[in-house]
Order: sequence, then structure tokens, then C-alpha cells
Amino acid sequence: MDVSKSWSCALFLGYGWEILPHPAHSPDLATSDFHLFGPLKRHLGGMAFETEDDLISELRNWFDNLDVDFFRVGINSLLSRWHKCIDLHGDYVEK
Repeated sequence: MDVSKSWSCALFLGYGWEILPHPAHSPDLATSDFHLFGPLKRHLGGMAFETEDDLISELRNWFDNLDVDFFRVGINSLLSRWHKCIDLHGDYVEK
């Protein structure tokens, strides 16, 4: 898929952000892998859900109650990870 033609690309460009290419399947540069899933996993830890709708409701509640800084920190930390990835010639980036 040509990312330059996606709706998300247009949205990012609208905020004046530069779209940087990154390797596919690069968890060290995917905010969902290094910033989102850890806190979400901790939040859901030990919970049990009767139905899929109960799980979806809890997920929506969790996302709705996240502070905007949570997302800002995740996006801003991409810059340092990008530089580490470049310095390591694409090898895996540790914390």
C-alpha cells in the first residue's frame, strides 16, 4: 500500500508532521508495540470477561480515559527510537 495515499497520511500532513518511512514489521518503531500494549496488558491483567461485548466495553472505557499526554509521549518517543534504529543500521532497538 502506498502510504502517501492513505487517509492517515493526509491527517498527519495536515498537522505539519513529516512522514518518515520505516521497515515493515519493526516493533521498535511501532508505537502500539512499545507504548500501547504494555499499559493495556497491565490494565487488563487479572480481569475476566463474560462476553466479547464486556471486553469491548472495558477497552473503550480504558481508551476514553487515557490522558492526551499518553499519546503525546508515545509519538514523541518515536524520534529517539528512529535515531537508534538508524545508528544500529536497522537492528532491533532496546530501551
